[in-house]
Amino acid sequence: MQRRDFIYATAAAALAAPRVLRAAAAPARIPLGFLGATYSHGPAKIELAMKSPDWDFVGVCDPTPAGRQICGKLGAKLIAQEELFARARVVAVESEIRDHAAHALLALRAGKHVHLEKPCAATLADARAVFGLAREKNLLVQGGFMWRYHPGFRAIFEAVRAGWLGDVYLVRGFVSNTLNAERRKQWAEFSGGALFELGSHLIDAATRLLGPPQAVTPFLARHGKFDDTLRDNNVVVLDYARARAVVFNTALQAGGTPQRSFEVLGTQGTATLLPIEGGKLMFDLTAAAGPYKKGPQEIPLPAYRRYADDFSELAAAVRGEKKLSVSLDEELLVAETVLRASGMS
Repeated sequence: MQRRDFIYATAAAALAAPRVLRAAAAPARIPLGFLGATYSHGPAKIELAMKSPDWDFVGVCDPTPAGRQICGKLGAKLIAQEELFARARVVAVESEIRDHAAHALLALRAGKHVHLEKPCAATLADARAVFGLAREKNLLVQGGFMWRYHPGFRAIFEAVRAGWLGDVYLVRGFVSNTLNAERRKQWAEFSGGALFELGSHLIDAATRLLGPPQAVTPFLARHGKFDDTLRDNNVVVLDYARARAVVFNTALQAGGTPQRSFEVLGTQGTATLLPIEGGKLMFDLTAAAGPYKKGPQEIPLPAYRRYADDFSELAAAVRGEKKLSVSLDEELLVAETVLRASGMS
């Protein structure tokens, strides 16, 4: 090769190298399939997985008429359980609550990482079996509590863990909705009622903030005038050595906008998220701390899309790039506390 041609060839290779490196650095898509589609969060998660660059969507295993109808509307491929376990590396459990633990165990026995919709289990034995098997097989289980990745909750958790609010002595949460007759009957299958299903979101947050409670006292009531047995107006108190968490829950919300809030009170300040979605995060500090000034202030929050950060973190954990932000021990603690709070332990 003549000297001039050699120089041109070398320069061309150098220019091409970054493109090759960028292509090589693109993470491989992870095969993901769904076991069940009928849980209320299931359709949105399936749609997200079908469009995400993180996931190679292999399909949904759900033989129920409702599941087939959901997949038909989404254009999601229906597959048999054998194909799901043969092709998927990660299985998302989005079936009915009664099947969550059983389906998670099926996936874990097949050697799959699991995204497990909340509530994770309806009995303590099932919860311990799920997380025990995951630990034994060195597999990931990510609980499907969508507000874990909400920027408002993340800011509050950071402030508490950094000590910017001082010693936390009270956590208050309120979560409500309105249910149609069919959904009420579904939730009434469990003695914890609406607290078990919906209230678990805030029990999750309170438990991860404060740790294992010394005592859990539920007040579960059926106050709605409906032809069912659903506990629809509930309160639970989590007691700690020097703190208390109280979660209010009702399925009797009037109007179209659910009342949902979360508040943390400490000896050096308070944090209030009201409403949880589409609302404001307010801090009120006795002195400047971290990035925050003294006194009341609104904290700007970035845009939030349900489930997106959950699945992004799960993909990174499967690739070995990071650990899940909630460990198996914490997942089990949350599951146990949700069951105790629901009078189901």
